[in-house]
Amino acid sequence: MSARAQIGVTGLAVMGRNLARNLARNGFTVAVHNRSAGRMQSLLADHGDEGEFIGSESLADFVASLERPRKIIVMVKAGGPTDAVIDDLVPLLEEGDIVIDAGNAHFPDTRRREAALREHGLHFVGTGVSGGEEGALLGPSIMPGGSAESYTWLGPIFEKIAAQVDGVPCCTYVGADGAGHFVKMVHNGIEYADMQLIAEAYDLLKQGLGASAAEIGEIFAEWNTGDLESFLIEITAGVLAHTDPVTGGAFVDVVLDQAEQKGTGRWTVQNALDLGVPITGIAEATFARALSGSVPQRAAAAGTLPAHAGTWDVIDRDAFVEDVRRALYASKVVAYSQGFDQIAAASAEFGWDIDRGAMARIWRGGCIIRARFLNRITEAYERDAHLPLLLADEYFTQAVGDGVTAWRRIVAQAALNGVPTPAFSSSLAYYDGVRAERLPANLIQAQRDFFGAHTYRRTDREGSFHTQWTTDRAEVQE
Repeated sequence: MSARAQIGVTGLAVMGRNLARNLARNGFTVAVHNRSAGRMQSLLADHGDEGEFIGSESLADFVASLERPRKIIVMVKAGGPTDAVIDDLVPLLEEGDIVIDAGNAHFPDTRRREAALREHGLHFVGTGVSGGEEGALLGPSIMPGGSAESYTWLGPIFEKIAAQVDGVPCCTYVGADGAGHFVKMVHNGIEYADMQLIAEAYDLLKQGLGASAAEIGEIFAEWNTGDLESFLIEITAGVLAHTDPVTGGAFVDVVLDQAEQKGTGRWTVQNALDLGVPITGIAEATFARALSGSVPQRAAAAGTLPAHAGTWDVIDRDAFVEDVRRALYASKVVAYSQGFDQIAAASAEFGWDIDRGAMARIWRGGCIIRARFLNRITEAYERDAHLPLLLADEYFTQAVGDGVTAWRRIVAQAALNGVPTPAFSSSLAYYDGVRAERLPANLIQAQRDFFGAHTYRRTDREGSFHTQWTTDRAEVQE
């Protein structure tokens, strides 16, 4: 078989199939392979006229059809199936070839695989791809890690098939080994927070106004014309406007209120705990999904736990809607700020040197969290690449500050009326915590010293100290 394909895709479920079609549509000759040949044959039969494909039934023929250095995208289920495909590929490859995992792999697995393949002289590129099946076909946001050398080969391909915003591709080199998959993981964590905040805003409008789904959908559609303009706000308006064909009522009202998850939110929170980074909005969004699925606990509590809550009586509808909008925007900024803090911490921990402004730039199109205000985040990091806190950028300080009074009213009213707003509330608590000149952690550290002799530092002189609590309570310097 002549080696003439410029890039290959193995694993032709929906995402792999659409990525292969995207590559072919953009003028690349694409080798395609699937463990069961039927999917490969179906792709050629259904979409073979969209570009040049080379189909292979065996992995050996698939590898042989690729020009050097071979560039192979693996699109199979994360975990064991990915390792199995890599194990089958490695003996067929030669030094300098490039294996790209474009699935939702956990970044420690990517780091392990990159190190293992490097020993064989191969490049392993963990690549985050966001945008779902539509993005994969029409232009996703692409976050490749791995070696800088591998990006010299992959960059021109990925940048051509990625989403484009203002003529700029939503793709850039992220950093070494697991950096690409790490950034995609945090992207998904932010997505969790964004979705939870939107759901809480919907619930507040429903509870506070007694508004119908269609009426709330109109509010979201209006919000999508301003600072909140984003893909998630847009689709929310669409979902709320949709009528259920079976009952004739609002579609959202017949959907079971149990949100599922595939694990990237949990990974984000677990890693933040390891790094010691407070991502409270993302954590509460992840726990909110877990709570929604806690069926026995919810059943035991329903109608049993007393609320002692008020009855919501909104006097000024427009003012209330504006308060919710401002609270949503402020909470959203906090979620992104926390996510970018996590990226900065991991970049320092693993030596990735990630450009946070570039990450915001490549998230402007193609991906699920694409939004107008990502331009503002890019601009903030262009002003100061080492910005310690996104909220401290002049634009965001003013934007959030303008809404903080509304934010407090909404969180307070929700609490008084028994409406759960874990993401709104925790985001406000974080905002107040990070801006506080002094926190009660001084008492916690004193307690730790009392029961565990963990020492403490003083505000008035350098060094670590311990008080001999069980004897004469004299202070000694450690």
